[in-house]
Amino acid sequence: MSASVQTYRRRSRFVMTWGYMRRNPSLLIGSLMFVALIGTAIVAHFVYDVSQYQPLSVMPSQPPSAELPFGSDTQGRDLFASVARGTVLTLGIGLIAGGLGLLIGGTLGFISGYFGGWVDTTIKLVVDVLLTVPALLVLVIVASAVGELPPMGMAFVIALLAWRRPARQIRSQVLVLRNAGFVQTARISGCGPFTIIFKEILPNLLPFLAASFTVAVSAAILASVGLEALGLGSQNAPTLGMTVFWMMNFSALMLGMWWWVLTPIAVLIILFVSLYLITAGLDELANPRLRRRA
Repeated sequence: MSASVQTYRRRSRFVMTWGYMRRNPSLLIGSLMFVALIGTAIVAHFVYDVSQYQPLSVMPSQPPSAELPFGSDTQGRDLFASVARGTVLTLGIGLIAGGLGLLIGGTLGFISGYFGGWVDTTIKLVVDVLLTVPALLVLVIVASAVGELPPMGMAFVIALLAWRRPARQIRSQVLVLRNAGFVQTARISGCGPFTIIFKEILPNLLPFLAASFTVAVSAAILASVGLEALGLGSQNAPTLGMTVFWMMNFSALMLGMWWWVLTPIAVLIILFVSLYLITAGLDELANPRLRRRA
């Protein structure tokens, strides 16, 4: 294949992708917000001294200025450095916990939905029982028993219960697709169950899995912020949840330090809104009814 043909195909693929993104404003706006937020946090690691997230790095209780864009807290932490470092750490927790939850839940959902029988009954019963358990209560108990959790430990604790809802949702999708014509044709052709799952069912569920992954990441970030705001995170890690914890612990609002309150809350709002818009856009991509309506 000539280089000109490859270039033409890449351009055509880019034009089609851009054209769809323009017709899907939720996905476009959410992606731009997410890329802008994460890109700013990553670039700050190269152009700004993010080591100033540690206590006594700068003058304490300083309002925003040219030297301190987001000001500082009562312990002498540079809030811009804390947010730049904390955004990356918090997103890492969400990606690890959400990814593990989707991997475990997806595996159980595919096995349960495709094979059916006693396997489906057993997995469905376990998932239904665990869904009745309050997730935050269990996470608080586990985190309290383990002690101070570093970001990686926080991610694994959250992943303990992050697989339940994806397992149920993916199972319902597989139940529908396992009786589809192309799956029946593959079965008649002699394809094994795992070949059918990976080559026939899985590709058709990719948009749905992408939307489920975004939801799982959002839920994991929310859980980590909640646990850290309760003081169950690592006090040496400048995650967004720990910034909220220090803000509440030192009564920033009562001290009139509005910048300390506004900074982590604004970043979390931008992060959650961007993930919500991405999820809505991916849901439109995965749902034929929404796609036709758009």
